[in-house]
Amino acid sequence: MSVHRRCTGFTLPELILAIVVIGIGVAGLAIAFSTAVRNSADPVIDKQLMAIAEAMMEEIALKPLNDPGTGGTIPAVGCVRSAADDVGDYAAYVDRAICDLDGNTVPVLAAYRVSVLLTPGDLLGGVPMTRITVTAANGNNQFVLVGWRWGG
Repeated sequence: MSVHRRCTGFTLPELILAIVVIGIGVAGLAIAFSTAVRNSADPVIDKQLMAIAEAMMEEIALKPLNDPGTGGTIPAVGCVRSAADDVGDYAAYVDRAICDLDGNTVPVLAAYRVSVLLTPGDLLGGVPMTRITVTAANGNNQFVLVGWRWGG
């Protein structure tokens, strides 16, 4: 009595089909990882924009609303802010580079810009106030922060 045993395993067409299916799956994963890696810098840019806007807002909000009469102003060009002595001095601070208070640019933030918009007004009861809008930008990304300063 002879017993014929069938060999088990993959045939050539089955092996080719398995390689194609696995290759398509690996290509899909590679595309997903590529997209994730390419967009992973965006949160860093967003956090940097937020930090720049918050720092500028804090600097402005700590200044008195009314001019103390010491003659401090911010130059029309550059970004020296050390002479600013009131909120109104920041009115012309538009599309400037990121600098420290003494006007030294920060090279690693060369692609970033910051602008300040001041909108004066009065609260109920005639209390003077100013709406402060700080916009930090990097290419098409921007972060806008709005705050208020009132009183003296």
